Amino acid sequence: MTTTSVRRNFDAGKRPAITIRGLKKTFGGATLYDGLDLDIPSGRFISVFGPNGCGKSTLINLISGLIPIDGGEILFDGRAVKDVTIGYVFQNYRDALFPWMSARDNIDYPLKVRGMAPAERQRRVDELIAQFEVGFDLRSRPSDLSGGQQQLVSILRALAPKPEVMFLDEPFSALDYEMTLFIREKLQTVFQQTGVTMLLVSHDLEEAVYLADHVLLLTKRPTAVADIVDVTASRPRTDATLSDPAFIACKASSLAIFQREVRR
Repeated sequence: MTTTSVRRNFDAGKRPAITIRGLKKTFGGATLYDGLDLDIPSGRFISVFGPNGCGKSTLINLISGLIPIDGGEILFDGRAVKDVTIGYVFQNYRDALFPWMSARDNIDYPLKVRGMAPAERQRRVDELIAQFEVGFDLRSRPSDLSGGQQQLVSILRALAPKPEVMFLDEPFSALDYEMTLFIREKLQTVFQQTGVTMLLVSHDLEEAVYLADHVLLLTKRPTAVADIVDVTASRPRTDATLSDPAFIACKASSLAIFQREVRR
């Protein structure tokens, strides 16, 4: 892909998981989104990247219903967000977890809210614990866990109800490198095994490209789609991917588009 060929949407033919039409949002009289149209395809990993202040996190918060929209429509395969099972991993995991609950009870919480039987809830939590190779004591409260452990609990909680769409708002920003690599690998495995649609907001371009099928690049405010880069590097991705020509080309294209938008 060249930086002179601008795409405003994903390839046709793939059923959209999320349809956005005429999205409008203002803050304090300043326009952030003014009529954004976007179809996010089902079963893909999308990384959202763009200039500081362009509204990357705000976009997924609007889509997930955490922030009300001022105009337009957002549908999940024709349904409102209230009728969709979503998972959300927050950047600030310390505030996202319930401090009075054990780590295990935090993971179990969305299942309990849905009225799932105790035995079924236990099986699902145990399944996630095994899948992510959790080695720390889940009877501990969040305050007794390291930052990486707390974020892992947040991810397991988001995955517990088997979401149709998973939102990740800079989930690695406060983690050390070792834990980042571990969780990144596990998320990739979950994505490949389940095919859940994932939207990741990241300030790290290498990370954004590494995880994604597509990189959604945004403009400055009022924010629109600057371009979309398809990541053609094969999966599963490993350390060797970082030197793969396809990965390097996707990262270079994304960087060129980002720099173009920053300079405008």
